[in-house]
Amino acid sequence: MSVQGWPPRYLTHTTPTQRKNGDGDFAAQFIESYARVVKDSLGGKSGELIVLRPWQRELLNWLMARNSKGKKMHRQSLIGLPRKSGKSALLSGLALYELILGADGGEVFTVASSRDQARIVFGTTRRMVEMDPEMSAMTKVYRDAIEVPSTGSVMRVMAAEAPQLEGLNPTFVIVDEVHALPDRQLWDVFSLAMGARPDPQMVGITTAGVKYDRHGQESLCYSMFNYGTRVAAKEIEDNSFGLSWWAPKKDDADYRNPKVWKEANPGYGDIQDPLDFESAVKRTPEAEFRTKRLNLFVDAQSAWINSDAWDSVKLEQEIPANSNVVLALDGSFNGDSTAVVGTYLADNADVDGDSAQPHLFVAGLWERPQGATDDWTVDILDVEARIRELCIQYNVLEIACDPYRWSRSMEVLLDDRLPIVAFPQTATRMSPATTRMYEGVYNKTITQDGDVRLARHVAGAVLKVDNRGSRIVKESRGTSRKIDAAVCAIMALDRAAYWQTELKKPPRMVYSF
Repeated sequence: MSVQGWPPRYLTHTTPTQRKNGDGDFAAQFIESYARVVKDSLGGKSGELIVLRPWQRELLNWLMARNSKGKKMHRQSLIGLPRKSGKSALLSGLALYELILGADGGEVFTVASSRDQARIVFGTTRRMVEMDPEMSAMTKVYRDAIEVPSTGSVMRVMAAEAPQLEGLNPTFVIVDEVHALPDRQLWDVFSLAMGARPDPQMVGITTAGVKYDRHGQESLCYSMFNYGTRVAAKEIEDNSFGLSWWAPKKDDADYRNPKVWKEANPGYGDIQDPLDFESAVKRTPEAEFRTKRLNLFVDAQSAWINSDAWDSVKLEQEIPANSNVVLALDGSFNGDSTAVVGTYLADNADVDGDSAQPHLFVAGLWERPQGATDDWTVDILDVEARIRELCIQYNVLEIACDPYRWSRSMEVLLDDRLPIVAFPQTATRMSPATTRMYEGVYNKTITQDGDVRLARHVAGAVLKVDNRGSRIVKESRGTSRKIDAAVCAIMALDRAAYWQTELKKPPRMVYSF
């Protein structure tokens, strides 16, 4: 019988007998009898019993297959699904099955790179218990644990940063978002701890991530994926390791093609709305779309904005005196360049035709001259003077500045009563800001002044994707290509968005030096 969404592209082998002898059908029956939808979604309304899709039932039968000795086939397994595939709800239901109907004295863990991530599956599980009177009556629910007093079984939350990972005796472990684990330590700790149990199981569930970690070594997730594909291809004989991984039929498939979306997503058109994909593909960087929506691994770095897209938002536009402007400063002392980029927030009355859009322009750029010696440094006083000029010329609402190595200039400009605001270039700040600018370019909701220097810096930027998000970096540490003006543009555009949305009437700033 053909089942939509099954089998996935990569699947380690189990026989019909092994699947029939397993616990998949029992687990499915339990989930559909007791586990409820915790929040409204395409999968059902909050409070309704979960209705498993045929591909989810097949996945459970595969995952919980048993060998001829009655033991679980997969002591360890890796399940790869794109985002919004309902994996958290499915794994929460499975965790409940193992907690309530598993071995007496069982220890069930939900594990992740951080406690907040680990609580996603646990929080869903806890809410399922609270929504069902029968399960609620037979359990005790705590902040980070669920206990079944009659059997002595318990479910706990654990994170990679936990200070104590010793003394564990797990029967069933769910590792959420394996791609975000910084190294093998957590996985190996639980793998070793399971050795004292007669029939344990550890399930990693994840979307794809980057192929290589910050040290240039294969990431844990990519390494496990590669191992699983070799097992699936019967290059390696290891019946204890299972891989179930959804992805397009070809790694280089056109990520913009809806047929490709359907290949990678078993819930496409059902629990996943095709309109969401149509929207996401327009506003999401290609590398991020490939990892999160198509479940494909990418290199740590990939091209950010191509020249055609950048040129398509070029607009020669005069910026009138006293216009509302947000500035950003990304500074260096030597080697790298120092840039000041502004975002012009035009009133509709200032432009002809359509509504005004945020407009990026280069307000200052200091680069090491050709032939300069290695001891060349940026003229800091010149940078400060240029910022003062801009504040006289325009109504500068804010000057965003990375405080690293420029704290003195920030203090000097603050003493001049200029609106300096610290903008640390952390992943938390830069990742959403980078996405905002990418979307602005590809959705054509921003414009730029056509400055060839800014174009050069944008072209020199590559997108780095890791467990902290996506942001731009140089293509290599020793490259002569600079990206400082591009970083400034990201900062200026991000802070301009604040002024557009938070304040109906920007204040009029007055400066005198």
